[in-house]
Amino acid sequence: MNQDAGPHYLGHRLIEIGCVEMVNRKLTGRTYHVYIKPDREVDPEAIEVHGITDEFLADKPMFHEVVDDFVEFVRGAELIAHNASFDTGFINYEFEKLGRNDTIEAHCTIIDTLQLAREKKSKGEIQGNLNLDALCRFYGIDNSHRTLHGALLDSEILADVFLFMTGGQKALELASGADADGAGIIRLDPSRRPLKVIRASADDISRHDTRMELVSDPIWQRG
Repeated sequence: MNQDAGPHYLGHRLIEIGCVEMVNRKLTGRTYHVYIKPDREVDPEAIEVHGITDEFLADKPMFHEVVDDFVEFVRGAELIAHNASFDTGFINYEFEKLGRNDTIEAHCTIIDTLQLAREKKSKGEIQGNLNLDALCRFYGIDNSHRTLHGALLDSEILADVFLFMTGGQKALELASGADADGAGIIRLDPSRRPLKVIRASADDISRHDTRMELVSDPIWQRG
């Protein structure tokens, strides 16, 4: 998920939402991804992080046009996010702006991988920083294609991190056959389509490369 600024939601808006679906600890190939036009300009500092510009968002839908599809995608699921209170704060602020009386928590169960990581660190099971990049390094997950903070790519990476945090490589193997011991992401209707493993497509990476070229003097290339 990306925002027009940070680190707090008040006065700021969502500009990108990306989700991947997992059933029985395996990616299904079903995703939700949308760019959103806010009713304000994107802060320059935020553009340096995610590369999403006002020009890029000019023809994108506004939140009220996509909210029902988003809610339907996550309804009845366990929604996994890293530092989840940050993301849910933005989502619920958008709900409030639309005059809705519900919250995202009313539609799905929230699992915070940052909280899981803190618990594991307190037990000595994780070392070092707990941001997404650091967890990828700790678990040996390849995130070399993550040059910018893109919501869909971040979701795919977080899915890998979650699997390692809650079962490691053994859990990845269990996904192809036997059930994992209760740790996973389970939907009310897990039989919507055949399961397959997906990774970032060439089109996803190409779109990120195109966005990256729009950013002058990016912070991730500064020595």
